Amino acid sequence: MSDTNGTGKNRKLAIICSKGTLDMAYPGLVLANAALMEGIDVMMFFTFWGMDIVTRKRMDHLKATPLGNPSMHLPNGMPMPNLVGMLPGVTDLATTMMRKEIEKLDFPPVSEFIEMIHDAGGEMYGCKMAMDMMKLTKDDLCDDVDEIIGAMEFMEKSDGAQIIFI
Repeated sequence: MSDTNGTGKNRKLAIICSKGTLDMAYPGLVLANAALMEGIDVMMFFTFWGMDIVTRKRMDHLKATPLGNPSMHLPNGMPMPNLVGMLPGVTDLATTMMRKEIEKLDFPPVSEFIEMIHDAGGEMYGCKMAMDMMKLTKDDLCDDVDEIIGAMEFMEKSDGAQIIFI
């Protein structure tokens, strides 16, 4: 697969991460890593709850919540009723199960995955508005976040990129 889009310029992929649960962090990380391996320029923009993916205190403690997730299934393959997802301890159980499956597939923890993507040339941006809303500072974020920018700045940086919103 070519790393160009027919114009002679490198293809660009912009991934907007807006959710901070374990099951929503990995799709963006996997896509970013795969794109970098194909020679595609990658930039990731973390906004709203997606800020948890790059917040030092939270990034390796993300949860997989079954509540309101119609795709969540019990170990026997049956769909999990929403009522079950409300019970104490079910979120922790779902998180533990998902972490075990992620480990079986030999995917790294979130913090290590972020570092790998950044070290491979992926650009990482925190959303200024989300940071202000959540009272976060640059010091709250992992070192791999390149810059804190607004939505308009991200639009400029991602000009010509394929944009994926997660």
